[in-house]
Amino acid sequence: MPDSSVPPVAPRAVGLARVVVGVAVIAVLLYTYVIGLPAGRVNLFDYFGYFTNLTSLLMSILLIVAGALTLRRRAAPAWLTLVRGIGTTCMLLVAVIYNVVVPGTGSAPVWVSILLHIVFPLLVALDWALVDDREPLPWRRLWTVVVYPVVWIAVVLVRGATDGWVPYGFLLPSRGVTTLVATVAGLLVALLAFGSLVWVASRLRLSERRA
Repeated sequence: MPDSSVPPVAPRAVGLARVVVGVAVIAVLLYTYVIGLPAGRVNLFDYFGYFTNLTSLLMSILLIVAGALTLRRRAAPAWLTLVRGIGTTCMLLVAVIYNVVVPGTGSAPVWVSILLHIVFPLLVALDWALVDDREPLPWRRLWTVVVYPVVWIAVVLVRGATDGWVPYGFLLPSRGVTTLVATVAGLLVALLAFGSLVWVASRLRLSERRA
């Protein structure tokens, strides 16, 4: 009997697709940075200060790692599954915040915004939900979905209070402490809600496979 404690390995085509998508998104991020240079947007720290850009970069790296493991016919380790779950949660937040709260903002070309805020999050979500190569995520680890966003928010708020730069208007210090606290609390609640969906999705079809 196969060892049910070892997650299955996805088809090689899935691994190749993950690598291609990850590399393509990184290429788009670099392209968008380069075309912003003539306009004076040269600060790489500011560029990746945008949650969309930084999260897309990190998620692309995770996809490349997961895809490379799949191409080598190796199962994903538990830590990679957990980090992918966190990344998928953050990509859902990117899609919802941009398309519902701040639609149409930003200086990137329209096709780049569509790719990063709609297409890429959708592909990440479908990959997570439909490709059965991960074990169920333990509920006791759900809290980890807020760690990376909290660190990002802390850095942004410190920068906003010191040099005045923030990537998004809803995090401006001028909005007041009460409004900022409510905004951050809302973001964390949304993260936990999306994380719960991702954690539930990690259990899809596993019982059928094991049966």
